[in-house]
Amino acid sequence: MANQYTHIHFAASHAETAQAAQADLVARYGQVPRYAADVIVALGGDGFMLQCLHEGTGLPVYGMNRGSVGFLMNDYVADDLPARLEAAEQAVINPLSMKAETQDGMLHEALAINEVSLLRAGPQAAKLKISINDKVRMEELVCDGAIVSTPAGSTAYNFSAHGPILPIGSDVLALTGIASFRPRRWQGAILPSSALVRFDILEPDKRPVMADADSRSVKPVKWVEVRSEPEIEHRILFDPGHGLEERLMREQFA
Repeated sequence: MANQYTHIHFAASHAETAQAAQADLVARYGQVPRYAADVIVALGGDGFMLQCLHEGTGLPVYGMNRGSVGFLMNDYVADDLPARLEAAEQAVINPLSMKAETQDGMLHEALAINEVSLLRAGPQAAKLKISINDKVRMEELVCDGAIVSTPAGSTAYNFSAHGPILPIGSDVLALTGIASFRPRRWQGAILPSSALVRFDILEPDKRPVMADADSRSVKPVKWVEVRSEPEIEHRILFDPGHGLEERLMREQFA
């Protein structure tokens, strides 16, 4: 069977190691423009991988780690790249959409592959009212913020905030509080992926809050709505035996 990834576009972050890797790989395998490519090979860290996915070309992205974290990346090996691409496993992930209104009345929309987070933007704790599918589930959460995470992003900021790791392919989202103060024992929630999550900011002038979708930030917000977007698909390629499902499993036993 013919190789399905014969036209490769190499993209690199600004890091010196990524730029050097790109020069080496282009010399070995050539470079085609993005519009003519079958696959994008991303050289950098997780942040650069998210950037490539957000560009929305629809092409599968195979990352090689030339950054610091690299949870979404494969090991960097310059040899036999076409064979690695052909053998790669594909993971399909759906992003979150964020809609937020700032205090000046402007509406802002963004997509997030990992998570949408709300963070206090002043010295005092935030106060959030949380509704799920238009039903108020928590009248007041006093906290430093809150996170809605996809399965793919559940090992990132969500996990650092003591949220659950979600299996890839599960039709759920994680809702996790950041330094929740009241209710003190609230452990967050696991929601169906079809859920519409709404945060209303209480006392927004006294307790300003910012909203962030994969590092795209708006502030100060009055309310934020988050939902999954099943019609949008991002495709990530992994070396055999090192796909997202296996990586998530390893994280739980690390």
